[in-house]
Amino acid sequence: MIQEKEKWREDLKNAYFDIYSDLGGSGKSFESLMQVIEIRSKERGKELKDLDMREHDWYMSEHMIGMMLYVDLFAGNIKLMIDKIPYLVELGITYVHLMPLLKPRKDENDGGYAVEDYMDIDPKLGRLEDFVMLMDALRHAGIAVCIDYVLNHTADTHEWAKKALEGEKKYQDMYMMYDSRDIPDLYDATVPEVLPDKHPGNFTYKSEIDKWVYTSFSDFQWDLNFKNPMVFEKMVDIMLYLANLGVNIIRLDAIAFVWKEIHTSCRNLNQAHKLMHMLHCVKEIACPSLALLGEAIVEPDEIFKYFGTRDNVECGILYNANFMVNIFNSMATRDVRLMKIDNERFKVPVTGCFMNYVRCHDDIGWGFNEEATRHLGLDPYQHKHFLIDFYSRDFEGSFAKGEIYQYNPRNHDARTNGTLASLLGLEKAHDRKDTHGRTFALNRIKLVTALIFSHRGIPLIYSGDEIATLNDQSYLKDPHKSKEGRWVHRPYFDWERAEKRKDPFTDEGIIFLYTQNLIRIRKNEPLLNGKIDAQVIDINHNQVYTFYKEDKDQRMLCLYNFSENNQYISGKILRNKGFCGIMSDLLTGKLVSLEGGEIHLYPYECLWLKETSPHNA
Repeated sequence: MIQEKEKWREDLKNAYFDIYSDLGGSGKSFESLMQVIEIRSKERGKELKDLDMREHDWYMSEHMIGMMLYVDLFAGNIKLMIDKIPYLVELGITYVHLMPLLKPRKDENDGGYAVEDYMDIDPKLGRLEDFVMLMDALRHAGIAVCIDYVLNHTADTHEWAKKALEGEKKYQDMYMMYDSRDIPDLYDATVPEVLPDKHPGNFTYKSEIDKWVYTSFSDFQWDLNFKNPMVFEKMVDIMLYLANLGVNIIRLDAIAFVWKEIHTSCRNLNQAHKLMHMLHCVKEIACPSLALLGEAIVEPDEIFKYFGTRDNVECGILYNANFMVNIFNSMATRDVRLMKIDNERFKVPVTGCFMNYVRCHDDIGWGFNEEATRHLGLDPYQHKHFLIDFYSRDFEGSFAKGEIYQYNPRNHDARTNGTLASLLGLEKAHDRKDTHGRTFALNRIKLVTALIFSHRGIPLIYSGDEIATLNDQSYLKDPHKSKEGRWVHRPYFDWERAEKRKDPFTDEGIIFLYTQNLIRIRKNEPLLNGKIDAQVIDINHNQVYTFYKEDKDQRMLCLYNFSENNQYISGKILRNKGFCGIMSDLLTGKLVSLEGGEIHLYPYECLWLKETSPHNA
C-alpha cells in the first residue's frame, strides 16, 4: 500500500510540474498540495478506510445498478429521503446519484449547478448533518452514493467571487478576468457559445471592478482559472472533503471546459486531460475507493479519451451519451447499423467502464457519428432534422411525444425533451386509446432497458422511468419553471402511481416488475460484470442488434429487435460465429435451438441467450 501511494505521489508530481512549472508552480506549492491531501486522508473515518482496502474497481461489479434522482422531487428533503430507501432496495438499486444538492445561489442557479458553497447543503433540502445521516443509512443498505462536483465554475455569490468583486487580487486570480475586451475577443473568435439564446458570448462585464469575467454557461457562473495552482489545490481539498462525508462516486461536471487557451475551442484540451489524471492520482493517495465519474457530453471520439490510458488513468467512469443517441436513432429508423459501427469503434480500457443510460434529467442533444452516417448514405444535417422532428409531438407516423428544446432559427438545430415512456410511444398510445400501440410502447421500454443492463458498464435508471412516467405539463403553470422546457421530464415522483408497481396489468407494474427482474438476473450473472466487453456481431440484419459476452468458458448472446415486425435470424450465421446447440434465455427461461434454420424474434423482443454447457474455445 505504501509503495503504491508513493507511485501515485510521483505520478502526481510529474503531472503537476508538467502543467504548472511555467505557471507559478513550485516545490513549495506542490508540498502545500500534498499537505492538503495528507490531512484529508487522515480525516477519513474507519468505515471509509475499510472501504479503501477493497478492490478499486468495485463499481464495475454486476451488482452495480444505478438510479439518478432529485431529492426534492423524489422525497421532499434529505430526511424524508431516508424513508424512501426501502423502495430503492425493493427495486434492487445499489447506487444512487443524488442530483445537485450542494448549496446553490439563492436566485437562478442552473438547477443547482451554480454552487455558492461546496461544503454545505442546499438549505431547501436540509442540513449537512442530515446529509451525513443519509450517507450512513444508504451505506448500511448497501447503496453507494454519487453527488455532483461542479469543477469548471462557481456561482457569482461564492465567497471567492464576492472577494474578487471587492477587489482582492488573490481571489480575482481564482477566475479568468480581463481589464479590456482584447483577450475576450480573441477567445470569442474561436470558442463556441454553450447557450447562445440565454447567454450569448463567453464573457460577462462586471462594472464593480471594470473587468470582463469568463462565463461559459451563464453570467452568474464564473469559470475558474485552473492555470492558477492554488485553484487546483482548493478544488482538490473540496473533493476530498466531500469524499470524507461518505460519498463513493463524485461526478465531475463539465470536465471538457476546465482549461482554456486562446485560438482554440477551449474544449477537450490536453491540459484538461492532465488535470483529470492528477485528480485520479489524488484520490488514489487519499481515498482509493472513491470513483470519479466524468461528465463530458462532447463528440464520441472525445468522450472516450477521458478514460485516459493504462499508464495515465483519468476517469474510472464516463457517461455513454453517444449510446443514448444511438438507441433513440435505432428506434426511429428501425436500423441498428449506426449503433453497431460506434460500439465496434472503441475498446474501453480495463481501468474504466461506461455509465449506460437511456434518459436523464437533461435534454437529448443529437450528436452522432457524422462520418458513419455519410457512410450509410445519409446526409448528417438532414438526418439530425429527421430525428428532431420524429421525437417532437407532431411528426406524422411517429410514436413519440417529445418536445423541441433550444431551437436555433439560424441553423434550425434543436434538442429534445421528454420522458422515456413518452418518447417511446406510451403517452401517444394512451391519447389515442390504442391498445396495440400501448403494447408496442411498453415493449420498446423493456427493450432499451434490457440493452443498457447487458452492455458493458453500469446501468443507470432515471427516477420515474421504472414506473413508465409520462411527460408532465404542469410546469407550464409555474412561473419559476415555465420558461425551462426540461421540467417536462422532471416531475415530482408520483407515489400514487408507484403504488401500482406490483400490479402486472398496469403500465407501472409491467415496467417495474420487468426492471426488477432484469436487476435480479444481472446481479446473478457474472458475464454482466462491467469489465466484460460486449462484442458486436455482424449478422447481416439491419433491424437486430447483436453482441456476445465471453469470460473463461462462459458465453452469452444478446439479440435486440428494434422494429415492430417479426424478424428472423439465420442460425447458420450464428453457428459460423461459434454458437451452436441449445441456448437458454435468461429473461424468460425458454430454450432456443441454433441448429434449425432461423431464430424468430417477435416485435421489440430481446433475448439473453446463455450456453447450456460450457464453451470450449
